[in-house]
Amino acid sequence: MPRLALYTFGVLTSPLADPAPLTHELHDRSEPVYRQISRHPGYLAHAEAPDADRGSHFDLDWGAWGAFAVPSWYTKGRTADTLALATTLSLWTGLRPAFDAIYTGPHREALNRRYDWFERTAHPEYAFWWVPDDVTPTWQDGVSRLEHLHAHGPAPHAFTFPHPFTPTGTPTSMKGQGQGQGQGQGRASRAVRPSK
Repeated sequence: MPRLALYTFGVLTSPLADPAPLTHELHDRSEPVYRQISRHPGYLAHAEAPDADRGSHFDLDWGAWGAFAVPSWYTKGRTADTLALATTLSLWTGLRPAFDAIYTGPHREALNRRYDWFERTAHPEYAFWWVPDDVTPTWQDGVSRLEHLHAHGPAPHAFTFPHPFTPTGTPTSMKGQGQGQGQGQGRASRAVRPSK
């Protein structure tokens, strides 16, 4: 059965290493948010580097998730001291579980504060796509899908909550999706956790 891949990407207003109170608040909120999401029904896995405390994202071994990559519009630092991004790559059983995990509890509260930590941008902040059950998406897959979404809009190749597709490429809808939730192509989902 196909699985749903989700790539999120956001540019932070200050580097992850910044000692400012807002950066510390982002770190403090991230762990409980990510814990809650990883226990949600329908969550399957996420990209994680075992040696996450040693170096920049670009230097880490991400295993089956591939070499770390970022969209072409990311122009900030790439070292441990200058990196200013938060990103996730995860697998889900379907759209409804992902939607419910993102729009409830601590993650919903964090979304309401996202502009305290993230730059406003015209680029999409997330993209979904379907993968076969024996495929692990890579960081480069996520970047390619997000850039495709930015260039061409939602399609079976890369889509959003407001404009979803089935695994066979048929447009569908999120029945019961609340008004105002997930309505903006780029604003529906960004896990606030700085990726390890």
